[in-house]
Amino acid sequence: MKYVVCVPDGCADEPFEGLGGRTPLEVAHTPVLDALAARGTVGRAGVIPDGMPAGSDVGNMAILGYDPAEFHTGRAPIEAASLGLRLPADRLAYRCNLVTVGDDGTMVDFAGGHPSTEDAAKVLEDLDATLGRGNPDSQLEFHAGVEYRHIMVAPADWLDAECIPPHDLTGKPGVWPTGAAAARLDEVMLASRAVLARHPEVDANQVWLWGQGFQPSMPSFTDQHGITGGITTAVDLVRGLGVLTDMALPDVEGANAGYDNDYAAQRDAALAGLADGLDLFVIHVEATDEAGHAGDAAEKVRSLELWDAEILADLVPALDDLGPWRLLLLPDHATPLRLRTHTPDPVPYVLVDSAADGPGGTYTEAGVADAPVVPGHELLGRLIAG
Repeated sequence: MKYVVCVPDGCADEPFEGLGGRTPLEVAHTPVLDALAARGTVGRAGVIPDGMPAGSDVGNMAILGYDPAEFHTGRAPIEAASLGLRLPADRLAYRCNLVTVGDDGTMVDFAGGHPSTEDAAKVLEDLDATLGRGNPDSQLEFHAGVEYRHIMVAPADWLDAECIPPHDLTGKPGVWPTGAAAARLDEVMLASRAVLARHPEVDANQVWLWGQGFQPSMPSFTDQHGITGGITTAVDLVRGLGVLTDMALPDVEGANAGYDNDYAAQRDAALAGLADGLDLFVIHVEATDEAGHAGDAAEKVRSLELWDAEILADLVPALDDLGPWRLLLLPDHATPLRLRTHTPDPVPYVLVDSAADGPGGTYTEAGVADAPVVPGHELLGRLIAG
């Protein structure tokens, strides 16, 4: 038996005026997904447990079959793992966004104009030389990630702070950290402006610190589920979950977190991993979430249609060639176009078994509105058990 988990990040939504009161899932032309839903089981998943932050860290942890209430310690320490950082018990990680803040304090762009990874690396090198390891009075480290998403490592006593994710502040006044460590975080964020001013090649003008925590200890995917697994993703956070759970993580040329992601390359990487002997492969694509944050309805619809045409259309017959299979598709959270940020609302899922048809249904938010909510971390077990 082969298993595939498809994660169109943040694809769930609300009825949107710009789409005639419909959601992107209702508007998008997705004949393959529609056919899978018609032969499978559709429902609603609570990927974000009550009281936990509505983010990809929590949602993807649940999708991989790990209860976030037990294993989640913060977003940044997961991303740190993807950079090869194994943090000792007395060190914690902060997510370090490159952002653009207006003169009036408004969060103009939580992604700092999406700088290239190469240009961003130069900024992080300068930050580390000025505010981190190059400064004998500092206990900080700055580590470059991808585009605007980076990591700051700090002492354990920097944990106590309430930090608002910058993507929750788009177009709004910036809400700076509060709590015992806030003054130190504010000092770093303010000092970063002078560093960013030396890098006109990027649009960002400071860093934003959030998502802090100690690195979690998680059992391997095989120990947790009794099967082997791999992930294809262009997002450090999801890759970090794979690192922490010892999953295969192929580098896929053309995979990125933007609208020009190579969907077919990720599909082929998953099929290659399954053909080489892995039992399960996760395909995670960020584009639908990016479109939700941008409030770009047309791009969110297009991204869903690319999922259908460039992943699912060829994935299903290729899986048939490999033998019996089961497929689970769901987002890690909703990112409504109207709000341009994540929400903790339950999301639609579809589960398909090649050997046994389910009751069928419609894979939209309205199509599963009356279904009971299944805890998100239980779905992978259902996929494996059948």
